[in-house]
Amino acid sequence: MPEKLRAEEVNSKTDPSVAKQYDNATPKDEQFKELYELIDGKKISMFSTYRNGVGPVGRSMAVAKRSGPDILYLANKHSKKFKDLESNKEVQITFQDSKTQDWISISGTAMTASNDDPRIKELYSSGVSAWFGDLKDGVHDGTWKDPRMSLIEVQSKYIVYWKKETSSLGFLKEVGTAAMTGSVAQTGVLRELGQDDIQKERV
Repeated sequence: MPEKLRAEEVNSKTDPSVAKQYDNATPKDEQFKELYELIDGKKISMFSTYRNGVGPVGRSMAVAKRSGPDILYLANKHSKKFKDLESNKEVQITFQDSKTQDWISISGTAMTASNDDPRIKELYSSGVSAWFGDLKDGVHDGTWKDPRMSLIEVQSKYIVYWKKETSSLGFLKEVGTAAMTGSVAQTGVLRELGQDDIQKERV
């Protein structure tokens, strides 16, 4: 049900839509379990680097693997994202489900590895080669042996996600009722996982 907004909350800057928005009651292990379920159901992400003189630059990328709270990608080292990462390794990954409106935002540090990293062979599938092409020179063939084939590993530092907890009809009803009554809509749960939480989970 929508939560009624009180004057004392506004005055103390503790509105339900601000100070009360995060779920701090659910144990962290349950939060990570739910996070993984959300990520594993959304294979395509927006991967954003930071470009000097421009700012954040995003592109759609398929996740090669989720390793605990960290995300791995296969990518062409000739792409501009690698030049971005040379000067700034801070990145952001976002996922969103257009049906449920669930979303995930991951801030982290990206590390890259060349095609001699054994994980590339493990993660490679024939479909990946479609994004590389084959020069027919026996070297640049789009396989895991291609020197252009690189690994990007994003080590998470901060994660926030939102999961809808109402049906589609309930969502519309909740938002409509809140808009009409001046209350604050409660349609889902927002959770954040900090660096200490992530490090414990990684270990």
